[in-house]
Amino acid sequence: MILVSVMYPAGPRFDMDYYLGHHMPLVRERWSPLGLHEAKIVRGVGTPDGKTAPFQVMALLTFESADAFTKAAAEHGPEIFGDIPKFTDAQAAVQINELPEATA
Repeated sequence: MILVSVMYPAGPRFDMDYYLGHHMPLVRERWSPLGLHEAKIVRGVGTPDGKTAPFQVMALLTFESADAFTKAAAEHGPEIFGDIPKFTDAQAAVQINELPEATA
């Protein structure tokens, strides 16, 4: 299992209603048959010292493997990535993470 973190930096426009109501259902519909097991969304609200969170929204996508994510992105990437400008001007940082067996 891997966790793909899609992190949208604080500052630029972000339409949470569109993201939750259209974009994430699209992601789940297209990618679940290709190895997406879970998609969690978190909204940054601040840092421990009271400053603005560096990321306003993060999507945490659990896939069965890095290969499954690569194939899902190749198959439906143009549609999913093409939808991003409809809800944000932010350039997301994307990171692939391993899930140690003890936490998977």
